[in-house]
Amino acid sequence: MNAAAPAPAVPADFLGRARELLAAHPVVDGHNDLPWALREHVRYDLDRMDIARDLTGRLHTDIPRLRAGGVGAQFWSVYVRSGMAGDEAVSATLEQIDVVRQLLDRYPADLAPAWTADDMEKARAEGRIASLMGAEGGHSINNSLATLRALYTLGVRYMTLTHNDNNAWADSATDEEGVGGLSAFGHEVVREMNRTGMLVDLSHVAASTMRDALATSAAPVVFSHSSSRAVCDHPRNIPDDVLTLLPANGGVAMVTFVPKFLLQAAVDWTRAADENMEAHGFDHLDTTPDAMKIQQAYEAAHPRPVVTAATVADHLDHMREVAGVDHIGIGGDFDGTAFTPAGLDDVAGYPNLIAELLRRGWSAADLAKLTWRNAVRTLRGAEDVARGLRAIRGPSNATIKQLDG
Repeated sequence: MNAAAPAPAVPADFLGRARELLAAHPVVDGHNDLPWALREHVRYDLDRMDIARDLTGRLHTDIPRLRAGGVGAQFWSVYVRSGMAGDEAVSATLEQIDVVRQLLDRYPADLAPAWTADDMEKARAEGRIASLMGAEGGHSINNSLATLRALYTLGVRYMTLTHNDNNAWADSATDEEGVGGLSAFGHEVVREMNRTGMLVDLSHVAASTMRDALATSAAPVVFSHSSSRAVCDHPRNIPDDVLTLLPANGGVAMVTFVPKFLLQAAVDWTRAADENMEAHGFDHLDTTPDAMKIQQAYEAAHPRPVVTAATVADHLDHMREVAGVDHIGIGGDFDGTAFTPAGLDDVAGYPNLIAELLRRGWSAADLAKLTWRNAVRTLRGAEDVARGLRAIRGPSNATIKQLDG
């Protein structure tokens, strides 16, 4: 992976306090693409990429660095590219779920399966990293509510309604307008997610989709890896008017570390770097060694703008001001991005962000909400809503043809 520029020095006293805080209130990270990286790099051959070892230079994520970073819970993304469709997308999602299950079986001393908020707390008490799953993109259900329920049964606890492209029932932030937010079937998807207890994830979706989902959802929602649009005007980020809706909803917006969503100069640089990747025959999201050689050569010729932990803190300061401290969290997107901020080079870097927030005057109580409590509360809230809804209605068997024509 490409290394960021050296991070500014963090005063030792703040860094020590950050590590103490994370020992008590570890990070719940909303989004990590390790499963896809394992697919792309070694086709799930865990002997060839053993995350019990330090894999610096190959991945952003391994168990030693998760421990060093103070991570107590991780939503593993069971993402598949939105270019996959139909049964191919469903099968690939199942393969992603399977590799997470393989990781849980292989590293039981470090990774604990977590299907509920109580499971997260139990794992923390045991000193293990609670492992949850999130499906990234509604194309993974192939327009089937039964498939949605099957993913929940297999352990998926959020679904991002879209990825980078629209699907048949929801608009993406990075595609042209399709159905204008959510279609009638899209609203039914949200209602069925509420009934099962699966969190509605609004990262990647268009602002119109965000507003439609918040208007429909009876349960708290999550933005698993999104930052503030007021601080960096990128369509993947959250507008202030949407952030103001989170207190009434009870959900959480988890800031991401992807440089092109954090700093305007990085947005422009990344656009040019993506075009260079495509000119060389690579998908811009590709982080395999051959693809990274192209990225590194481009960066050598065109130095990229430096994004730091302080840049991320700027987003969190603004998101806290607009949504309130009870509605913010962290979703780094490690192993899903070629570039990372200085000081947040990999999953060991979280103490640097917490130290920066301590330097800015954030209290220990507020930081405990940011790192642990808000995410756990949000999942618990979705579970509570689901219990109530299941008591009054059964599964929906509606089809997209019935609702959308």
